[in-house]
Amino acid sequence: MAENLLKKLEGVKQRFDEVGELITDPAVINDMKRFVKLNKEYKDLEPVVEAYREYRNVVENIESAKEILENEKDNELVEMAKTELEELSEKKDKMEEEIRLLLLPSDPEDEKNAIVEIRAGTGGDEASIFAGDLYRMYTKFCEFKGWKTEVTSSNPGTSGGFKEIVFKVTGKGVYGVLKYESGVHRVQRVPQTETQGRVHTSAATVAVLPEAEEFDIDLRSEDIRRDTFCASGPGGQSVNTTHSAVRLTHIPSGVVVTCQDQKSQLKNYEKAFEELRTRIYNLEYQKHLDEISSKRKTMVSSGDRSAKIRTYNFQQGRVTDHRINLTLYNLSSILDGNIQEIIEKLQTAENAERLKAHNL
Repeated sequence: MAENLLKKLEGVKQRFDEVGELITDPAVINDMKRFVKLNKEYKDLEPVVEAYREYRNVVENIESAKEILENEKDNELVEMAKTELEELSEKKDKMEEEIRLLLLPSDPEDEKNAIVEIRAGTGGDEASIFAGDLYRMYTKFCEFKGWKTEVTSSNPGTSGGFKEIVFKVTGKGVYGVLKYESGVHRVQRVPQTETQGRVHTSAATVAVLPEAEEFDIDLRSEDIRRDTFCASGPGGQSVNTTHSAVRLTHIPSGVVVTCQDQKSQLKNYEKAFEELRTRIYNLEYQKHLDEISSKRKTMVSSGDRSAKIRTYNFQQGRVTDHRINLTLYNLSSILDGNIQEIIEKLQTAENAERLKAHNL
């Protein structure tokens, strides 16, 4: 195990040194897209190389301790070597587990911000109310994580909640955490409008997209049609009487994005352009997700957004995540944003699958 792992780590160290040289090359520095990509790779490899140095040191010390046990006659030195060997062996096992996870290829999208879209599905007004519950759950979770949320567009439901709401989440490693939320969320409860006390099942669809960065995609201005119109909804007279809302249409793909959240047309344009870039980028990224999901049995972070991933049952106060058969009886806490435990268990399940796939 140690020999194979050291061999793999030596390969990583070699690449780390190579990238370190490349990012000081003037030709690379002048190619901003390549420079940004290599810089990110260097930072990603750094913790693996640090772990390699420490692991190699532990392996060498284990060999030294074994040598003392084989050749030393002094009882005191032998006892010290035994104690050290025991401690080092335990440390080595723990490090191997950590290194195996570090060696898994990271998804470069994981560090990005995210665009989250929640749409009410089947269930009429109740589905819109549930979409509002999910939006509140995510904003609370983002608060706990210290992430910033910003609504791009929303369409309120007739009895509360939202028919649709789109918002951006900014912070460290946002997409790598929220990507597990993509899919159909189902709620089972007695709606406020139900007079017979019958349980209804409603649904809302969540889509989480990694925000495309400036160097990810080149959008040509001639491919984008820009329309302005009066925003609707709350916001005072200025919102409803000035052409501050912006609609952008990407002509080659037909993707349309609107933003009316800001009073300024320029700010709405900037936010709409960011979202448009993300949606165009995700047309390609979706193909990548589909390829991954076809290889993973649990479809933990799959791109199949029509898959039912979670049920929220109010009668029993339970939440069930169907991808990993996880059931928790703390529904109110989860709807208050405490979804970290679910996400951690999904990450553990996905890591187990990835380790198996990469023979690590």
